[in-house]
Amino acid sequence: MKYPRIPDFDRLTRELSLYANLKAEYGSKGIHPILSKAERQLKSALKELKKLPLDRELALREPNGLSKIREQRKKGPRRIWTEFDTNVYQEKLEGALLGRFAGCTLGAPVEFWPIKKIKALAEENGDDFPPTDYWSYVPEPAEIRYQMSRRDEYTRKKINGVPVDDDIAYTLLGLLIAEDYGPDFTIEDVGKAWVNYLPYACTAEEIALANLQKGVPASKAGSKKNPYCEWIGADIRSDPWGYLAPGWPERAAEMAYRDAYISHRRQGIYGEMFFSAAIAAAFAVDDPVEALKIGLTEIPRNSALAKAVRWALCISPVIKNYKQARDAADAKFKGMHRVHTINNACLTVWGITIGGRDFSKVIGETVAMGLDNDCTAATACSIVGAVVGKKNIPEKWYRRFDNKVHSYLIGKKRFSISGLVKRFTQQASRIV
Repeated sequence: MKYPRIPDFDRLTRELSLYANLKAEYGSKGIHPILSKAERQLKSALKELKKLPLDRELALREPNGLSKIREQRKKGPRRIWTEFDTNVYQEKLEGALLGRFAGCTLGAPVEFWPIKKIKALAEENGDDFPPTDYWSYVPEPAEIRYQMSRRDEYTRKKINGVPVDDDIAYTLLGLLIAEDYGPDFTIEDVGKAWVNYLPYACTAEEIALANLQKGVPASKAGSKKNPYCEWIGADIRSDPWGYLAPGWPERAAEMAYRDAYISHRRQGIYGEMFFSAAIAAAFAVDDPVEALKIGLTEIPRNSALAKAVRWALCISPVIKNYKQARDAADAKFKGMHRVHTINNACLTVWGITIGGRDFSKVIGETVAMGLDNDCTAATACSIVGAVVGKKNIPEKWYRRFDNKVHSYLIGKKRFSISGLVKRFTQQASRIV
């Protein structure tokens, strides 16, 4: 895809505001009509953009309906496990959960930071880079994230349970949806759960939640005034469906579809389906890269996301470290937003291809790549954690979690990791 050249509207609107204030201070007249004209022109341009027709051929290759998505999949295993071994499942589930928690916790304090800035933080504090443990210090330690956890509660010596983050909250929310509505929950059920449990959200999720609260039907909440519908928000909600359908990629992708549709379209939906299927496959294979390849068989083969992931896998032999990964993504997807599904999915893929079954290498290299690196590391480590199990994750990555998970969900402020294992097991046994 080729993005248009976007004028620097941020600079223009900032200067417009500054000069309007300056002229007012100097006693100039006629300021308001100029500002009103500029506002009308911007609104008119936005209206025209929204009315532009879509490429019909592209829309056919990138459907939003589940049946059409399935028609355009490549051949895949669909279901791998036919029996449910509770002991095997729980060992791998705990590995996957701890992987997501660790990846998010390491990435959260440096989310969206440029690589140079992350590296400088490591050098200033004598930490390894790429990181081999949690940060020993982060700037603005007393700042509160998600109205609950201090920034320093994501650091090596001050972690006291899994700190809050949306990358964690949606994993918990997925479990609640399954418990409240059963495995055959509907898109409308997802909407009810969001209204019941989510106090706030970001980007596409914020738009969808606001629409739901205004009475917009759940099936339309993601398509109304939502320019974020291909961003990474659905992608980060992948995990619970993979955990609930271990060894059954098709079932995981189906549940992911119903969850994703409430807030996303096209690549946004495919991102959640892809990673959910990959996580489900990770319970049944020995190689996390094989899990990724299986995940690809559950999304439209000619979609932009599928093409990008195949490209990432194809060139992975020459991507040896975080810098090469980031350079490749920036060059390939010039102009793409840093929170898009596609570029972040490629970084997630490379985190896995670089590290393989080595959990510490996967988490360190993925966080070092930057972009939305708490999301990418959480997903990469969830997949690897499911493959290798808890026993192959170094204890330093979960020792201070102390069996606690903090949450901002309404009425659900704390979970235990052991309790999550039991509850996911109960629901997964119903599904599998």
